[in-house]
Amino acid sequence: MNTMYKTAQDRTYDAIVVGSGITGGWAAKELSEKGLKTLVLERGKNVEHVKDYTTAGLDVWDLPNRGKVPPGEMKEHYAKQGRTGYTINEAGKHFFVKDSEHPYEETRRFDWMRGYQLGGRSLTWGRQSYRWSPMDFEANAKDGYGVDWPVRYKDIAPWYDYVERFIGVSGEKRGFSQLPDGQFQPAMEMSCVETHFQSAVQSKIKNRFVTIGRTAHLTGPLEHANDGGRTPCLYRNRCRRGCPYGGYFSSLAGTLPAAKVTGNLTIATDAIVSEVIYDKETQKATGVRVIDRISGEQQDFYARVVFLCASTVGSASILMQSRSDRFPDGMGNDSGELGHNMMDHHLEVGAFGKHEGFQDKYEKGRRPNGIYIPRFRNLNKASASPDFLRGYGYQGYSSREDWTRGIAEMKVGKAAKEQLFYPGQWTLGLEGFGECLPNHDNKMTLDYDKPDQWGLPTVNFDAGFGENAMAMRKDIASQAAEMLEAAGFTGVETFDLGANMGLGIHEMGTARMGRDPKTSVLNKWNQVHTVKNVFVTDGAFMTSSACQNPSLTYMAFTARAVDYAVAQIKKGNL
Repeated sequence: MNTMYKTAQDRTYDAIVVGSGITGGWAAKELSEKGLKTLVLERGKNVEHVKDYTTAGLDVWDLPNRGKVPPGEMKEHYAKQGRTGYTINEAGKHFFVKDSEHPYEETRRFDWMRGYQLGGRSLTWGRQSYRWSPMDFEANAKDGYGVDWPVRYKDIAPWYDYVERFIGVSGEKRGFSQLPDGQFQPAMEMSCVETHFQSAVQSKIKNRFVTIGRTAHLTGPLEHANDGGRTPCLYRNRCRRGCPYGGYFSSLAGTLPAAKVTGNLTIATDAIVSEVIYDKETQKATGVRVIDRISGEQQDFYARVVFLCASTVGSASILMQSRSDRFPDGMGNDSGELGHNMMDHHLEVGAFGKHEGFQDKYEKGRRPNGIYIPRFRNLNKASASPDFLRGYGYQGYSSREDWTRGIAEMKVGKAAKEQLFYPGQWTLGLEGFGECLPNHDNKMTLDYDKPDQWGLPTVNFDAGFGENAMAMRKDIASQAAEMLEAAGFTGVETFDLGANMGLGIHEMGTARMGRDPKTSVLNKWNQVHTVKNVFVTDGAFMTSSACQNPSLTYMAFTARAVDYAVAQIKKGNL
């Protein structure tokens, strides 16, 4: 961290943002553009856009191990993240932390994927960008799980508009009540098999719809000047390596450059925030305490307002570590809900099949997107399930089998070899993403007896999916198979690889917002009920999970919270 030598006056800003990922970048942009001198603190290393995407231009054969992490290295450094089977690879492992250097404990298994660097997980996120619907914000109140959201869709809709226009979301408008349309760039094209599947499903199964995924990839130019030099997606599908063209949205390609041009932004990397500092006289935070990741030195930084955007677990940990006489159990934890109500989406369940048609067709490019089937369960009485509450959506993708289909075959001879020079059958797979009900017993705690290398407590997870999710998964698999069979696919097989929390990388809910300070940590503005100048706008604030990918919602709430905070500063309330 390059700010250790500064005086207290030089360590004072208008606003401090903890974290530089999806929400930290948005907080930095909005605060800086509104005229506040803003400090962004990132616990990880510095990453320079374009320059530090060191594997972005490499092919598999350019990598020493053809993309695979050696078993010994995987076991030593990625024992937990590696068990997911899809996160850690040779081309992108530098954007994920080593478990050996950042340990955590599990009362129940939790697959915690983390990226500690400037840009955070915005460099590796899935980019699927879906709005919540009115029913998603009303679900808790209607079925009694969790607490009622203190906002409704109409409160967030203008901020969805605002965020979508800036980041660029491609998609098609379909008028779904359960999946509101947004401000879309041109939709990516479906394959012939996906178009066939769409037509067959929508004609044969009532109220079942298929659309192209809505994703934060540019398919045309942005309409605003502060675009960071981003260009349309080149269909390379190497997004987890970092995109040197800015084809997909990340804080490094979008929000941080926009903040930088204001002249109001300061960034400090290798800066681990250990706690928020509380003044019992003013009942406000005065700033944050920071540990230099390299040297271990400690200093305080000061600001009128603090935005915690360190990720769901990171922000909850900081609040829990912020103990004082006023808050012996963690800042803002009068309700006892801090660290509780952990949620994630359950996935890795669905079906796949083959199609014998379209043999004269092939795909061009590597589209970094798939198809999407919006939720169709429990929308009304006609779609109600007797077995579970809430619902799920599907993400899917088609392709043609390649030469690797012959590896496990016992066939020999000239004819068998010649077959491998030609593409095989079309395949299509559907994977469900299911909603997780809020549950106080799903929690994270801090273990002060097992500190990390900076003397901070390690996290212990005790969270999992309940009976409702298990019943939902049966329906996810069976309905996926039904749709594939209705569309003429053969050899249809269902799969269920198990439900482990954290695997969706959509962890949320540890500092939920609500109407009542007795049952929640934050109010409707993402503001800590009892410390008015501290805001939490990453996944920690979520009160329920819906079934859609959540990052677009995080961004919308962040922009809204900054707008409110700055207005309160101008009124002299913060």
